[in-house]
Amino acid sequence: MQGIHKLLQKFLVFILFLPPLFGFSQTIAGKVVRVADGDTVTLLDSTKTQIRIRLYGIDCPENGQDFANVAKKFTSDLCFSNIIKVDVKDIDRYGRTVGVLWVKDTINVNLELLKAGLAWHYKSFDKSEEFAEAESQAKEQKKGLLLQPNATQPWDYRRSKKSNIQ
Repeated sequence: MQGIHKLLQKFLVFILFLPPLFGFSQTIAGKVVRVADGDTVTLLDSTKTQIRIRLYGIDCPENGQDFANVAKKFTSDLCFSNIIKVDVKDIDRYGRTVGVLWVKDTINVNLELLKAGLAWHYKSFDKSEEFAEAESQAKEQKKGLLLQPNATQPWDYRRSKKSNIQ
């Protein structure tokens, strides 16, 4: 009898620890109805709910920066009016769903932006070697915005705009 109790106890502990392990491990799908910029899209899910998606692990140029429109067009060409899947990673402080976008289950939009040199790898949020390598190769090949030797990273651009306002 004690063996069964111990087994049940272990099982209950296992069940209790499942939710944290799968906290944001979900996939959502929908049609892209808006592309705000290179790394932010809005999708319409099956319940007709609009969900704002921020691409995980990358940062595209801000509006007003060089290549911002190119990055937006690149994302739009891949995603707009297409059904996409999003591997949800988090919810950011603005309430946006943060995730990896997949078109046709095979095209990783986040990775494609890095390969094209239209985004920086957001290393403070993502430690992916695949993303780091894609950014490195784009720099070596002088692709997109990475052909500029002194291109301003979006997080520095945002910081400088904040300090100019204050």
